[in-house]
Amino acid sequence: MMKSRRVQVLLILAVLSFLLIHFHFLPCSNNAPMEEKPSPVHILILSSWRSGSSFTGQIFSQHPSVFYLMEPAWHVWVTMYQNSAEVLHMAVRDLVRSVFLCDMSVFDAYMSTQKKKSDLFQWETSRALCSPPACDSFSRSDIITAGNCRTICGKYPFSKVEEACKTYSHVAIKEVRFFDLKVLYPLLADPSLNLKIIHLVRDPRAVFRSRENTVADLKRDSNIVVGSQRTKGEMGPYNTMQVICKSHVEIYKAGSQAAPSFLKDRYLLVRYEDIVRDPLARAAQMYRFAELHFTPKLQKWVHNITHGKGQGARAFDIGSRDALRVSQAWRKTLPFQKIEKVQKVCKDAMDLLGYRLVQSEQEQKNMSLDLLFTQNSS
Repeated sequence: MMKSRRVQVLLILAVLSFLLIHFHFLPCSNNAPMEEKPSPVHILILSSWRSGSSFTGQIFSQHPSVFYLMEPAWHVWVTMYQNSAEVLHMAVRDLVRSVFLCDMSVFDAYMSTQKKKSDLFQWETSRALCSPPACDSFSRSDIITAGNCRTICGKYPFSKVEEACKTYSHVAIKEVRFFDLKVLYPLLADPSLNLKIIHLVRDPRAVFRSRENTVADLKRDSNIVVGSQRTKGEMGPYNTMQVICKSHVEIYKAGSQAAPSFLKDRYLLVRYEDIVRDPLARAAQMYRFAELHFTPKLQKWVHNITHGKGQGARAFDIGSRDALRVSQAWRKTLPFQKIEKVQKVCKDAMDLLGYRLVQSEQEQKNMSLDLLFTQNSS
């Protein structure tokens, strides 16, 4: 009797041992926990109008791993144009956060009754909205121009925007409607976001000259920035430049000089002039910062689009151009009297960001490109 019980116990132990070994080494099955999907990287290209931000945005838009939107806060400003930029900051921030999380219901208040993808401001500048699943006419690895996309891909429903966003590892937004980095601190501290800031600046004299060529396009925005009364008269354009330059100073100081711990390794200052002087090196720098691979195909595209013959005069024009020459056109076309005024209202920004003041009309004509930057600038 005792022997029989011992045999039963041994059999039970043997079965239990087999089951333990079997389940310990069993390959992953439907019941096994799946690997967590890496959190998306969120990139905000923070700049101001006519600073090369549309081109810089395209460096990210054309990457096959990036879902990109150009100035989504345009919808907020157009709808609530009676308010100041400061008052609109919170609404803009909330919209940007929703876009980063691929929650496009935030645009419902701004859509037409038909809710087409083409209701979205400058949607055609987003390669992600011109390729699957947002449009079936191109491949996700294609370099896609806005003109080709606009012609073919506009008929798709707006729901495709959110569907597409959720399929990318990176979400990038180019925005010109933030004037204070502190407004973004809640997003930088938000655990649901992995936000990195690229702060793009440009020589204020070049910005001023470019703004003169696109006055009509920028009228509404200028009114919001400084108020409609301060945009009038001879000093109107300089009043706007003063606010823009001051915002760049404050953003730079908050991002690099007195940065809180949650901004560590998440703020990058980039000068447009440095991009056009060495496009491949600066594009590589921005990609590293954003945790993106700089493919040979993209390297070729960056080189070609910065070494063309275009003038880049129209707002939002991101076609091929001689980028270095265009960036310095102000030196030959902007009267020295205007240069002096811009330098006066933007002196702090120019000093801090490494732009050398021009002291005379003769110096304006003769100064080499390298001498336009101070010794301690990169």
